[in-house]
Amino acid sequence: MKGINANWLQTIDALKAVPVEQLEWFIENSQIRALEADALLFKPNTPVDATYIVYSGKVSMYVLQNSEAREFALAGPGAINGYLPFSRGKINFGYGRAMENTLLLSFPIEKINEMICTHLELTEAMVHVMTSRVREFTTRQQQDEKMMALGKLSAGLAHELNNPAAAMLRNARTMGKYLTAARDDFRDIMNLNIDPEVIDKVSEFMNKLMSERLNLPISLKAHTLLEDELITWLSARHIRSAGPLAETLADFRISGNDLAGLTIDLPEVSVEKILHWAMNHLLTESKLSDIVYASQRIVELVGSVKIYTHMDQSQDKQYTDIREGIRNTLTMLRHKIVQNQISVSEEFEPGLPPVNAMPGELNQVWTNLIDNSIDALADIRPGNLKISSYQEADHVIICFSDNGKGISPDIVNDIFEPFFTTKDIKNGSGLGLDVVKRIIRLHGGSIHVESVPGNTLFKVRIPING
Repeated sequence: MKGINANWLQTIDALKAVPVEQLEWFIENSQIRALEADALLFKPNTPVDATYIVYSGKVSMYVLQNSEAREFALAGPGAINGYLPFSRGKINFGYGRAMENTLLLSFPIEKINEMICTHLELTEAMVHVMTSRVREFTTRQQQDEKMMALGKLSAGLAHELNNPAAAMLRNARTMGKYLTAARDDFRDIMNLNIDPEVIDKVSEFMNKLMSERLNLPISLKAHTLLEDELITWLSARHIRSAGPLAETLADFRISGNDLAGLTIDLPEVSVEKILHWAMNHLLTESKLSDIVYASQRIVELVGSVKIYTHMDQSQDKQYTDIREGIRNTLTMLRHKIVQNQISVSEEFEPGLPPVNAMPGELNQVWTNLIDNSIDALADIRPGNLKISSYQEADHVIICFSDNGKGISPDIVNDIFEPFFTTKDIKNGSGLGLDVVKRIIRLHGGSIHVESVPGNTLFKVRIPING
């Protein structure tokens, strides 16, 4: 074809420095392929038989995950794909489909060795294309996996933060009502002219309740019996709103005998007003305590996020406690763990040494392994996840085991391959375990899997001084 010539090839950045005679040789030994829209250029498990340069049109490269297409590259005019010198990829793992009518220059794989031996600059250019492609593909893999992990974590974290935040708002609004009622009660009490010694006695009693009984546990049966007792005591003295008052007093483990001791020196006319003031005061203290607890929970969650992501810290290797990373990962995934009713047990060897590693990268490992176990236990009752660690010579061993359905022997050797997944495309990218394996190898470690129905074990080895 007239337009496909050495001058056109030199408009491609990767080939612009290649001598014209080498580009002419490349064209002479190539074929022009025309693909109609939607035609397949290649499909999975077929040999990679040529180097392709797109002249016009577009080719989408994708894999199928549970019958849904996941595109990993789109090749337009000037794109170089297919087999490249010294590439170890000899088999296509995905599909290549023309998105529109497409013209390609196809250089056969049988001519690669001749090119390597006789055309140095052309070979160097093609090798550079290959290394750039690997680098871009790896970066995209990491980014895709990080974004998917971020989506999972943010959903769980939003739920975890929403609960204490909503509780704080709810309790703050309720406190406003109690404080308004307390002002009215205080005005009524001031008009009673009660002896200062009696006021001191009531105040001492309230302080004792706050310090000794606030948030103490009580069984439903004990609470019901106590509430019935209080209703009887209050009704006998014609105290208004005996039911709600009894319920509140029972929450603070106040008995009829407590009330008898509190009111023995009070004028009868003041008992009702004092008790209603006490109820509002107790409820206000209770709501304040709930707000403090919810605030602490938010602070803990934010702290876990900061540690998990290692914000404001160097991305280089540093000695880090893997137990802290795993526990913060569990905090990030807590919502999903609770939602699936999974019991998590930790068995960390005392005195486990810190490892020289990139904490943020290791957290990706823990996230993927724990998240996979959670998914495997989604329909298992009871679901159990056990995480253990111990030192073995100059390595730290971290084990993740669950009692899920297990991994089929037919696919156990494929689970670390990129884009391989048994999950729905919305729940799995097929990159998680590939990322896990690469990060562990980056640290000089290894990962091993054993699986039978009811017991799946992932064993990670990380060198202490990696």
